[in-house]
Amino acid sequence: MAEKKNWMSQDGEVQGQDFSDGRKPVTRRRFLQSMGASGVAATNAGLFSAAKADEANKEPPVGPQHPAQSVGHTVRLKVNGEMRQINVASNAVLLDVLRDQLQLTGTKKGCDHGQCGACTVHVNKTAVNSCLSLAVMHDGDEITTVEGLQQNGRLHPVQQAFWEHDAYQCGYCTSGQMMSAVAILKDKRIPADDHSLREAMSGNICRCGAYKNIIAAIQDARAKAAGSV
Repeated sequence: MAEKKNWMSQDGEVQGQDFSDGRKPVTRRRFLQSMGASGVAATNAGLFSAAKADEANKEPPVGPQHPAQSVGHTVRLKVNGEMRQINVASNAVLLDVLRDQLQLTGTKKGCDHGQCGACTVHVNKTAVNSCLSLAVMHDGDEITTVEGLQQNGRLHPVQQAFWEHDAYQCGYCTSGQMMSAVAILKDKRIPADDHSLREAMSGNICRCGAYKNIIAAIQDARAKAAGSV
């Protein structure tokens, strides 16, 4: 019996086999390479399967969060002497309703925190910061904005006095200053001296610093109103 040879020689060539179909003989190096490639492929397949499983178990991505649409409410407001019926969001502030829905842009948006007074309007003849007041709270109320101060094409005495005393610079705070001034002049509890007036007007900020002229204008309007009685 012929001596049985090893199936691979030391240099890795297959012994005693004739591949008539053209296949290359398997070497030790080729065998190890194929085993390594099979291991990598199996590992990748496992990782891919695990990744797919994790992806399937994940919760669907959540898109950008938007607050739920506020339910609308119909309110009736008497604005500058005219009855208005409008639909407002439950969280809409009076300032935004006046400016954006009723187009009364004389009332200014300043700090949005009730600290500057630029948004001052009259609600039932009382000065309020409209940026802090919800519109739905004023159903049936009487609202006066700076546009409603003039009567029959004539400026209100306070408006006229602000014009004559140059009681403004940039003008952004002026509407709020005038609305507060009108309410103060009608409030008999506030003394007429300059110190008391400054204290009463302290909720209205003029970043340009026109306070001296503002006080002069208000006192002039007070004097003229007293003289006309």
